[in-house]
Amino acid sequence: MDNGKLLNFIADKEIRLDKFLTEKLNVSRNQIEALIKKGFVKINENIAKKGGIKLKRNDKIEVILPEVTEKKTQKADFDIPVLYEDEDLLIINKPPGIVVHPAPSVKEPTLVDWLKQNNYSLSTIAGEERFGIVHRIDKETSGALVIAKNNKTHEFLSSQLKDKSMGRYYLMLLNAPIKEAKCVEAPIGRNPKNRIKMAVVNNGKEAKTLFVPVFENLTAAKLFTGRTHQIRVHLTRLGRYIIGDSTYGAKNQTPRVMLHAYELYFTHPNGQKLSIIAPIFDDFKKNLPKGFNYEKMGSIADIFNDYNRMCDK
Repeated sequence: MDNGKLLNFIADKEIRLDKFLTEKLNVSRNQIEALIKKGFVKINENIAKKGGIKLKRNDKIEVILPEVTEKKTQKADFDIPVLYEDEDLLIINKPPGIVVHPAPSVKEPTLVDWLKQNNYSLSTIAGEERFGIVHRIDKETSGALVIAKNNKTHEFLSSQLKDKSMGRYYLMLLNAPIKEAKCVEAPIGRNPKNRIKMAVVNNGKEAKTLFVPVFENLTAAKLFTGRTHQIRVHLTRLGRYIIGDSTYGAKNQTPRVMLHAYELYFTHPNGQKLSIIAPIFDDFKKNLPKGFNYEKMGSIADIFNDYNRMCDK
């Protein structure tokens, strides 16, 4: 797919627009949806609104393939631990304090800058600002992230995010322990009183989180949906907050939110099932409850086996 071109097609049969262009341009449906969203696709001189439009025979389709100009990479004066790497993907352990990808409000170097600086081959499906980024975590959150090195892998992993066969188990330190496993199911949307925060709202998007106690205030969580600030918002339903969370909890605690994406599980494009553990960082480790032997913890997938049914409704 070349950049900077104006392409014209004539539909030779009745077919969905996105499927038609996927076949003609030999790219993914995600890329087609991105072009449609940006207004770069027209049908009979009218801007297409969605990929599911049914084309008729002899419809005229016009596609603008915009020039992609890569933004200048900022120098990243930090290092990021690599947990796994092969020709298709990269799994890193993101330290706290690093933003995943550039945005107009972000002034400091990001994970994407570090990836480019280290000459990693990256997918382009998500656009020039999110090269390789399949999923993300907040700046203050640490832990496992998978990076796609090519578009085929990106598509394959993204489909697993959608069907929930790919996911992460999180560890967090709470202000007070929870005594038993809890499944919190409550819709999440923008907080009507504070646009910076999210909240449980009646017209929000479906959200479901399973919390399981590990040792005292050390708690694990599994997401069944992927909403912004989901873990932090659902904890408010339990009367808890994560240590260091000044947005949903108390101020003047630790320098960052004590939330870590500890274990990542998914199926590799080659069919192999992988489970990768991202070791916690020193700032998290020094706040662990006394008497807990972190070195012997290993995988935490098994602790969810007895509780998944609580959320499997």
